Amino acid sequence: MPIKTPLLDTVNDPADTRDFTPKQLRQLADELRAETIDAVSITGGHLGAGLGVVELTVVLHHLFNTPKDRLVWDVGHQSYPHKILTGRRDRIRTIRQPGGLYGFTKRSESIYDTFGAAHSSTSISAALGMAVARDFQGGDNCVIAVIGDGAMSAGMAYEAMNNAGSMDTRLIVILNDNDMSIAPPVGAMSAYLSQLISSKPYRSMRHLGRELAKKFPRSIEKAAKRAEEYARGLVTGGTLFEELGFFYIGPIDGHNIDHLLPVLKNVRDSKEPGPVLVHVVTKKGKGYPPAEAAAEKYHGVSKFDVVTGTQVKAKAKAPSYTKVFAQALIKEAEVDDKIVAITAAMPSGTGLDLFAERFPERCFDVGIAEQHAVTFAGGLVTEGMKPFATIYSTFLQRAYDQVVHDIAIQRLAVRFAIDRAGLVGADGPTHAGSYDIAYLGCLPGFVVMAAADEVELVHMVATAVQIDDRPCALRYPRGEGVGLELPERGVPLEIGKGRMMREGTTVAILSFGARLQECLTAADELAARGFSTTVADARFAKPLDQDLIRRLVAEHEVLITIEEGAIGGFASHVLNFLATEGLLDQGLKIRPMILPDRFIAHGKPQGMYEDAGLTSEDIVGTALSALGRAAASEALRA
Repeated sequence: MPIKTPLLDTVNDPADTRDFTPKQLRQLADELRAETIDAVSITGGHLGAGLGVVELTVVLHHLFNTPKDRLVWDVGHQSYPHKILTGRRDRIRTIRQPGGLYGFTKRSESIYDTFGAAHSSTSISAALGMAVARDFQGGDNCVIAVIGDGAMSAGMAYEAMNNAGSMDTRLIVILNDNDMSIAPPVGAMSAYLSQLISSKPYRSMRHLGRELAKKFPRSIEKAAKRAEEYARGLVTGGTLFEELGFFYIGPIDGHNIDHLLPVLKNVRDSKEPGPVLVHVVTKKGKGYPPAEAAAEKYHGVSKFDVVTGTQVKAKAKAPSYTKVFAQALIKEAEVDDKIVAITAAMPSGTGLDLFAERFPERCFDVGIAEQHAVTFAGGLVTEGMKPFATIYSTFLQRAYDQVVHDIAIQRLAVRFAIDRAGLVGADGPTHAGSYDIAYLGCLPGFVVMAAADEVELVHMVATAVQIDDRPCALRYPRGEGVGLELPERGVPLEIGKGRMMREGTTVAILSFGARLQECLTAADELAARGFSTTVADARFAKPLDQDLIRRLVAEHEVLITIEEGAIGGFASHVLNFLATEGLLDQGLKIRPMILPDRFIAHGKPQGMYEDAGLTSEDIVGTALSALGRAAASEALRA
């Protein structure tokens, strides 16, 4: 049955809400929540985070003159209600679909999306940059960053706050605390105190007190300042933020519009210099009982039934790579008590929730702190442990300096388990694992593996356990395996040795990673056209199987390499080896197939690989083109 949203139907952009009464704003929030639930039930996507900020979104757009006033959402997965209010309601049921709205904020999508975000903890830095630029240009608009308590576990947020706290730049940071991890209980007294503290009279008296204190000896001035800060800290819990140089207000109930309105209005109208932090407490999934009861389960959802909350998921044909990795690691850990696992706030996404159930004392979730996770793993290695730093490819990018400086240079045997390698679907280019082959393969001493199927992944976990003299990485894709029967336990592979899958005489396809099935399909098609084709699985990008490559070059007219990675990866290593060994001097036809030099838009994974030109049809076309126009024409006629 269609939902009824009479007030929301009148809102085309935030300006339409500026004259609404508090009662109308409450109605708008209710309708906006219903619209968000209905839309995500059709498309899937991020649900709980958006439901938690519905009232806050309504009040921010009502009080502030967006987009002139800059509103920066951290991560962006809570921005669905924001998208609905900012002229994109007619497209909200296309979110995360091919050709539809992006699942995070995106500058090219709307002038209301002031900063693109899909990785966390960037909002305060970006907002501070906007505020400083405003001051340079003589502007008077407000800049507001909304950041969650989870994102506050990343060091970048504190780096930004430390910088902002040392400046007189006007900046508003709203801490959306949806896990009660920072705040004490909130209620009417807290709301009253927050309103009082944010008011102009209080801040004027505070300013007067500071000026009077300056007339006394410096020791008294400092004592007075600290007395006020700690007194306010005991009442509100804001001492930490005050120490960082922020004027702290809160905590307040983020779902009570009557509490939000006066506080945020006071903050908006204040001309006091320096940054302000407003602490609001919300509930993830607010207003939808299934999401309130299971916040993690409803953080990101597939299509679901609104009435029951039941998510519609296609029946799996094979276990996911993530689950296969977790189970393989558990098997290894059962016989080796030095194995530990580390995740950066993604226990279920990386499968380490399963590891933690089996070995709770040997699994570490360090929060959204990839830099710390990597160096923490390095420290464990120095004392004889065998850590598996299990991090999405896209998130490992955030810790690259630590990978180079703390791990690679010291040759510490950290095992990097890189989930979500390759293109990932609806999360789009911000979450694609496109670069790890290149950024790890260039580091001296690294072993870089890629699993072609789930059985190979099991063997590579066992291989990583045995590598104790240097760092290594094993990469594997999102989604299901190919349906192979799994071994009881992995068998370590010979380092730097690939495997022959099929032997032919004309075309050689050398695959690195999960495109192997596409390569085998392409080989069948080429054979049907009369071209005998070899398929090999490289297994390792570093060290390369030089003997295998020499054989492929010597016995075939065309060599095609294929990988789910950008330029600078596996193909670059192969080409460099061929060039330095003089193996290109005799007219070898080599064609590297990599991700194109552009960001691939979000969509279904298969569609994204079609866009990237990495399907079996693309492999066949590449081979025919390399063989020459005459051969290609003859094959096409056949």
